Amino acid sequence: MSEYKMDQPVGASPLDRGVQGIIGEPLNRVEGRRKVAGDVPYAADHKVEGKLAVGVAICSTIGFGRVKGFDTSKAEAMPGVLAAIVDDPRIPRETAGFSDEKLVTGNDRVDSYGQSLGVVVAETFEQARAAANAVKVEYDPGEGRFDAGAGRGGARPLGDEGMVPDTTVGDIDAAMASAPHTLDRTYETPSHAHAAMEPHAAIAVWEGDSLTVYTSIQITSGAKKKLVNTLGLGSDKARIVSPYIGGGFGGKGGLGTECVLAAIAAKRIGRPVKLVITRQQLFHLVYRRSDTVQRMRLACDADGRLTAFGQDSIVSQNDGRPFYEPVPLGSLALYAGANRSFTTKAYTLNIPHCGSVRAPGEAVGILGVECAMDEMAEQLGMDPVEFRKLNEPEKDLTRNRPFSERQLVQCMEEGARRFGWERRNAKPLQEREGEWWIGRGMAAAIRVNMLTNAQARLRIEPGGKVVVETDMTDIGTGSYTILSQIAGEILGMPIESVEVRLGDSLFPAAFGSGGSMGAASSGSAVALAAEDAVAELAARMGTSVKDLTLKDGHAIAGNRRVPVGDLVAQKTIETTGTIKPGAMAKQYDQAAYGAHFVEVAVSGVTGETRIRKVTSVFAAGRILNAKTARSQAIGGIIWGIGEALTEEAVTDPRYGNFANNDLAEYHVPVHADIPHLDVTFLPELDDKTNPLKIKGIGELGIAGIGAAVNNAIYNATGVRVYEFPITLDKVLAGLPAEAA
Repeated sequence: MSEYKMDQPVGASPLDRGVQGIIGEPLNRVEGRRKVAGDVPYAADHKVEGKLAVGVAICSTIGFGRVKGFDTSKAEAMPGVLAAIVDDPRIPRETAGFSDEKLVTGNDRVDSYGQSLGVVVAETFEQARAAANAVKVEYDPGEGRFDAGAGRGGARPLGDEGMVPDTTVGDIDAAMASAPHTLDRTYETPSHAHAAMEPHAAIAVWEGDSLTVYTSIQITSGAKKKLVNTLGLGSDKARIVSPYIGGGFGGKGGLGTECVLAAIAAKRIGRPVKLVITRQQLFHLVYRRSDTVQRMRLACDADGRLTAFGQDSIVSQNDGRPFYEPVPLGSLALYAGANRSFTTKAYTLNIPHCGSVRAPGEAVGILGVECAMDEMAEQLGMDPVEFRKLNEPEKDLTRNRPFSERQLVQCMEEGARRFGWERRNAKPLQEREGEWWIGRGMAAAIRVNMLTNAQARLRIEPGGKVVVETDMTDIGTGSYTILSQIAGEILGMPIESVEVRLGDSLFPAAFGSGGSMGAASSGSAVALAAEDAVAELAARMGTSVKDLTLKDGHAIAGNRRVPVGDLVAQKTIETTGTIKPGAMAKQYDQAAYGAHFVEVAVSGVTGETRIRKVTSVFAAGRILNAKTARSQAIGGIIWGIGEALTEEAVTDPRYGNFANNDLAEYHVPVHADIPHLDVTFLPELDDKTNPLKIKGIGELGIAGIGAAVNNAIYNATGVRVYEFPITLDKVLAGLPAEAA
């Protein structure tokens, strides 16, 4: 077993030595053709032994209170109904978060509207749904806290409780009081819901006292631990299978309610049970992104250099939850300023609890920072790009540590060049096409880089086939492809000769997909396992690793060229690689960076905003696959545009439910909303991050793009919006008369 801990910068990466030439190439997804043909099993598609029954969750219809009792008699008498289960103390209330050890269980109280209270099982979905609606629940309603605006006054300081502990450097109040240029502005973002195309689903199958759950989960090893803890099983009595996931974005990071309900139901009726959470239920059973209030404070000297940089935030959470939106996560090291303040307060709401939604922290936190930076640049009479470049720090000034690799300035310069930033008129209301005002804006992007424990097993089988196994998952990001590329590059194998198997808790444990660290963690484990296999191939060739060349399925040394299949004909090679984070994560500030440039057209009649052009440039370490990397960036950019213009989970303050709990009313961008996106990655290798010298990409694109949209809207119309999303009414209210 090869184990590596990131305690020092890596030297030559395993990928540096490869000659197969498939790393970085824009290869198609290895499973892409099967997906297009509908030939891969998502959670609700798995075929299992036995007659499959269907479950539907019973959900609360009040937002807060006690459950006095249930009447299931009508439901149990309905056609096809097999069971109406409300008497199991392990009934989960809602989906677990990343850090939860188990699901919160018990259906005697209601903490939020739509939480799980039980499950009805029937022969068909329609029968189960009708019966679930027929279950009568008697409540003792309480006075819930549903109104965000009313609750924020009681927010309490988090101190060290949050993912980002409160941090102050110097005296920001004194700096604000003495500076010739200051900005003190508040930005607000609403709650956001997960909107993955594939619904949360599970099929539970019992064989004696052993349980297998086929589901859609991002972190299988973590889900298995939560499952056995919630159900009270032995650790060897549960298996999670999740080979393909139709989008997750953090919402499938913790164990889903559907898994436990399906398991309880399957055990009760003695048959496998499938349970799919409906789109409407999903909004309440799966955690949300917290709403935020961000007070941004900037102070500059006469030359435009920042002397103060502060982001003090208020977030919400349901009772007893450990997660708090880490608003300043990406802000801490972004810009200069000797006096700094990053604090968070939290208040309680009785609506679905908060958890990790794509780019927790940066997705909302960079909105406030980059809108404030634009406004300060205007106050100073400086170009927004030049203002940011002037305030490029030499190190992380909040935590006093150097950067590993940082190309933010280069991203801004290249983005400005590609976009044609020189055509921008700094004064608003200067360019018009009919009823449309044209504006241009920009913003920086950042996503912290992380590494976590991961293992992978690799086999070279007789015939030369390479098999990679790890419980890493693929949420549509291309995990199957990039892991095939890593193994193929190091072993000199065509990608067609590599089979990657993922998403099964029986495989070696990796963190899974989340936090933009899946490729780095699992990919490093695969690379380490492959290096051990190279050493064994060298030994079988009777040569040293440095004198061995592996290419096109052949081992080459001296005057010999031998098919790898011949070297393993008598004995399979099997290796395991393990990666662990180390001192590098503490000694260096690690992040991927980028810059967004946006052109918008805003109607002077309706206030409608249309995105006309987007140019984004990123620096994210080595790029493993140019096509999947660009796809990840595009997905994040599109989400960020929606976050800026439309996305909002609207709470009814009377009842605590989300009033727009479907994709007809929870508005996300569609194809017609998005123009061609110009996405570029700068060359970069970061030897402080991991053995592959890569950085996470999945959450980088969403950071900052919404601020670039807002800044462009201001440049077009002179209207600055401080409360997201930037809906038509907010733009219209600020339009001057001459803009109509």
